[in-house]
Amino acid sequence: MKKNNPEMIAEILDQIVFGKSLVSILKSKPEYPRYSTFMEWLNEDKSLADKYTRAKEEQADFLAEELLEIADETSHDTIINENGREVPNSEWINRSRLRVDTRKWIASKLKPKKYGDRIQHAGDPSAPVVITTITETKFRDDE
Repeated sequence: MKKNNPEMIAEILDQIVFGKSLVSILKSKPEYPRYSTFMEWLNEDKSLADKYTRAKEEQADFLAEELLEIADETSHDTIINENGREVPNSEWINRSRLRVDTRKWIASKLKPKKYGDRIQHAGDPSAPVVITTITETKFRDDE
């Protein structure tokens, strides 16, 4: 297996962009490198590391787009039970929730400025927080 196989690297990076995990991609074809080998390549090749980073950032956008598809998919939300009644399909609904939550979490980690939670620290302007550091350097002889 050659390290500098641009076609193979492009295939791997394209699959990353479209939401696949690196682990599953590398396991999918025998000619792909092992995970540890790919990590070594990233450590040794700044250009590849930059491309990988961009692919992961684009993956965040792809996952965000998938969120809409999952949330809007309602065709399996109900099933007909043994009495012929339409009832919620709890398994499908819970799986959809898990798929949404997983994609949200991953997107927030891959692109925190765009998809992460915004945290704003604010205080009371009339009573600002004061941090005081006290250092004790005096030792008592009578202890």
